Amino acid sequence: MKINVSVIRGDITKSRSDAIVNAANPSLLGGGGVDGAIHRAAGPRLQAACRRLNGCMVGEAKITPGFDLRAAYVVHTAGPVWQGGGYGESELLANSYRNSLLVADAHRCRTVDFPSISTGVYGFPLVKAAPVAVRTLMATMRTCQYVRRVRIVAFDAHTYETFAAAIAANAEMAV
Repeated sequence: MKINVSVIRGDITKSRSDAIVNAANPSLLGGGGVDGAIHRAAGPRLQAACRRLNGCMVGEAKITPGFDLRAAYVVHTAGPVWQGGGYGESELLANSYRNSLLVADAHRCRTVDFPSISTGVYGFPLVKAAPVAVRTLMATMRTCQYVRRVRIVAFDAHTYETFAAAIAANAEMAV
């Protein structure tokens, strides 16, 4: 199976995928950035569904319906806060991507869209996060039964270019 990981420019709240991933805080009850945007776009039922999940540990992933979104599901993951790189941040970030993809696969999702997890207010350097994300997604897709396409939805040109470079650098994993 060819590994299909790509990057597009856009707004993840408008994605037409089986699942979108929410870069959430551990409470799962909404916040700023992509988390707040997803909660606003999905409507109030998303927060009610998240409340029943009782939060999410960093690196784990949980799923809810997409409600008013075009995506059937929202996979919520709490990424790590950058603390300089010596506190297992890269491993925790890899866990967020891996576990999100595995949860989507367990719900028979064929297409999954991801934001750039932890690179906003959580301060994870994009140039370090993108290669971790791409390598993890490409490796995890090999174990997926249903997922056939993964996209990183980049909100700005810099994020797009950084992920495009990481995908190109790992092209040998896609075959």
